[in-house]
Amino acid sequence: MGYMSTLMSPKILISINSVIYMTNLAPSNNENLGLTANDGTNFWLDKGFTWLVYIFATIAVAVLFMMSWIIFLEAKPAIDNFGIGFLWGQDWDTANEIFGALPYIYGTLVSSAIAIFFAVPVSIAVALVTSENFLPPSIQTTLAFVVELIAAIPSVIIGLWGIFVFIPVLEPVQQWLANNFKWIPLFNSEFPVGTNMLTAGIILAIMILPTMAAISRDVLRAIPKELRSASMALGGTRWETIFRVLLPAGFSGIVSAAMLALGRALGETMAVTMVIGNSAQISLSLLDPAYTIPSVLANEFAEAQPGLHIGALCYLGLVLFAVTLAVNIGARLLVQWVGSKNK
Repeated sequence: MGYMSTLMSPKILISINSVIYMTNLAPSNNENLGLTANDGTNFWLDKGFTWLVYIFATIAVAVLFMMSWIIFLEAKPAIDNFGIGFLWGQDWDTANEIFGALPYIYGTLVSSAIAIFFAVPVSIAVALVTSENFLPPSIQTTLAFVVELIAAIPSVIIGLWGIFVFIPVLEPVQQWLANNFKWIPLFNSEFPVGTNMLTAGIILAIMILPTMAAISRDVLRAIPKELRSASMALGGTRWETIFRVLLPAGFSGIVSAAMLALGRALGETMAVTMVIGNSAQISLSLLDPAYTIPSVLANEFAEAQPGLHIGALCYLGLVLFAVTLAVNIGARLLVQWVGSKNK
């Protein structure tokens, strides 16, 4: 130490000794070393803001529970009458007050699954093209802006576009699938019409594409550039860096984007109502008409009679809420499981 002291100026020695002294005095708990560890309780403004956030969070949760409770009260006549059997009942006869939810649950889940099947790879591709340097920045910005513009289009306009533009284009393709792949249950339909499950799923995919693409793009842009450079410095190609570094690093954010998009797909009403055919049947063929929970709510709620009919529709609303909640909980558990595997 004496030899080193002769080589250093007094100012440097004072700085080094100060750092060593403060390090020895620092507590062993690393959480106390962070500048953000202080919760701001010493300042009345920070304290007030903290309580304000707590109040607004409590109000949001209270409103959610209040909405659920009101819908439950409206659905109680149907719950008392049909019980849990309502979930697998297939008859919907308003005249005789016989109601079953299975065709609507099936249509909602299958159409949303089709939407996610098409939207996830396209959204990730759009996010990669608009976040990595494959294209000039001006083209990237323009492409991202055009994709996000789809989110600003009202759903009824997309439904009209689907009826007058998309269905006439898709009908020959669906007829070809039915003629050549009838041995596959998914395309086993004698006379496919344009308004069916497949059309609704693709329309939903178009509608949820901007949401997932924009969030996934922000997730990928937030990944430090050092990870890209380190991967390529170790000999990884561009595509190896994308599939082995970037996508795993942004997995949780991409899954969150997919779940947000799936939530919109599960609850979409007008566009689906206009193109799905509105037939309360369960068919393995995607080329047959179907029905969804939001569609039947939109079609029947205004003319529903008080009593079991209103109760059955509200019961469907509770089922949709439960499905959405289950999907989000499952996504959260998936993200936690993958995070624990990567540690």
